[in-house]
Amino acid sequence: TEEIQQRIQRSFPADMGVEPLELTDELCRGRIVVDERHLHPGRLVHGGAWVALADSVAAWQTFRHLPAGYDFTTIEMKLNVFAGGRPGDELIATAEHLHAGRTTHVVEVRVHRGERLVANLVVTQLVLAPTSDD
Repeated sequence: TEEIQQRIQRSFPADMGVEPLELTDELCRGRIVVDERHLHPGRLVHGGAWVALADSVAAWQTFRHLPAGYDFTTIEMKLNVFAGGRPGDELIATAEHLHAGRTTHVVEVRVHRGERLVANLVVTQLVLAPTSDD
């Protein structure tokens, strides 16, 4: 988790309070503790905050399965939110690969508040080979 913490310093996930909890080849887990920056005017978690958490954890899972020197970019994502998040809630996202191919990866992220599944994101990543410009 220290490597990810260093990589995300001064980045959008860090600004959003996304914290790594567990990073293995099988799964990656991260969290946010909901505060004012995560809310929409109705005082529930904003859709962008759900995506920031889930997409960040999906990225960590993807990086663990790329060949050295390769990168990726998100080409599709689908988010379902099943319950609202409120200030003080701890949202824990767990990412697992559904597919890790040569050109694309598909990662599913389940977000829980305690025992309750509150959101699900499926993201497709396009694998990018190193270029001479890098």
